[in-house]
Amino acid sequence: MDPLILGALVGVVTTIVLFSGVSVASGLLIVAAGFLLVFDGFGALELIPEVLFGKLNDFALLSIPMFIIMGAAIASTRAGADLYEALERWMTRVPGGLVVSNLGACALFAAMSGSSPATCAAIGKMGIPEMRKRGYPDTVAAGSIAAGGTLGILIPPSVTMIVYGIATETSIGRLFLAGVIPGLMLTGLFMAWSIFDTWRSGAIHLMGRGAGYSWAERLEVLPRVLPFLAIIVAVLYALYGGIATPSETAAVGALACVAVAVVIYRMWSFSALWTVLRDSTRESVMIMFIIGAAGVFSYMLSSLFITQTVAQWIAGLDVNRWVLMGAINVFLLVAGFFLPPVAVILMAAPVLMPIVLSAGFDPYWFAVVLTINMEIGLITPPVGLNLYVINGIAPDISLRTILRGSLPYVGCMILAIIILCVFPGLATWLPDLAMGVR
Repeated sequence: MDPLILGALVGVVTTIVLFSGVSVASGLLIVAAGFLLVFDGFGALELIPEVLFGKLNDFALLSIPMFIIMGAAIASTRAGADLYEALERWMTRVPGGLVVSNLGACALFAAMSGSSPATCAAIGKMGIPEMRKRGYPDTVAAGSIAAGGTLGILIPPSVTMIVYGIATETSIGRLFLAGVIPGLMLTGLFMAWSIFDTWRSGAIHLMGRGAGYSWAERLEVLPRVLPFLAIIVAVLYALYGGIATPSETAAVGALACVAVAVVIYRMWSFSALWTVLRDSTRESVMIMFIIGAAGVFSYMLSSLFITQTVAQWIAGLDVNRWVLMGAINVFLLVAGFFLPPVAVILMAAPVLMPIVLSAGFDPYWFAVVLTINMEIGLITPPVGLNLYVINGIAPDISLRTILRGSLPYVGCMILAIIILCVFPGLATWLPDLAMGVR
């Protein structure tokens, strides 16, 4: 069978299997094993365990559970509430200060936890009721938090970037740096839209008219927040300063976050620590299983010459490279509607990376563009995980209202991608400055 036709068949079967309700990892293994059995015979199945465990035999993978523990320790405390309260006290007189402080809290908490759902839950529990109490429209209150939560997979340290680095064999430290300026830019776009939306909805009287706080009240909450921010800065400094590897910095960061949670937030009970470790282990195993299964899936695509043929076919197309990048973005956008970011990256990277490199695009720039595409999937149906998290926090706000409030932020993300296409240096300048031009 022609590899291109076979590739289309693999795509259709994979879609059907994943929509059947099985887990992503199990679905990928089922599809890979089935096609290897049919086209390569029983002998090919003997290599599946070797490929599966070989994919997991990577020292860099140790950083994933460590960063997850780091985020879980932060998410299990009142750090999110304190962070929100600190920003709210300092920015209460800024125009649109409450919604801006919510988005700022989302950005900072995302950097600390690396988890979009955790960011939505932590900041949303405080921010949404407060904004609604002060008269902000439900679309502004819910949409801003849902969109702000997506920053967790872009602003470093990001588990998604680690997975991309492992899948494409690129530098994780350079990937982290590539996400800094685009992450700040996207946060700024979110804030600008939120202020405009507040004004447009007729709530201009709310802008900059929050309750006043004394200097003592503003300084009071900082000691509970600054240690976590110091840990993030220390982790990034150790990573980019060449002091330690990503795995080593993640391990130290995880231990420091647990220690701060115990000392500052009095998380003394064994049950609380057990919850952090249990949840972290569950999420880590899920990601590792997807990584291993995606390795088997990629092996199947390569063994049947699907990856190579697709790459050669696309490279042979007489089209402008930006038209090609546009098609890739549409594919990623659609895939992100239905699958979690980790699964999309692991499935798509082996096919897309040769195409991206042959078209002359920077792999670190592409990592940022891909991640922003995955952010869009977090606030758009049918999966739209952040939408359901917000609905769980404020069940009286309908999913339709949350979606209506979130969609303009999709426009902000598309605008960010366009800006990155026009000015790719926004993603590549900082890595080249800190780590040298490749």
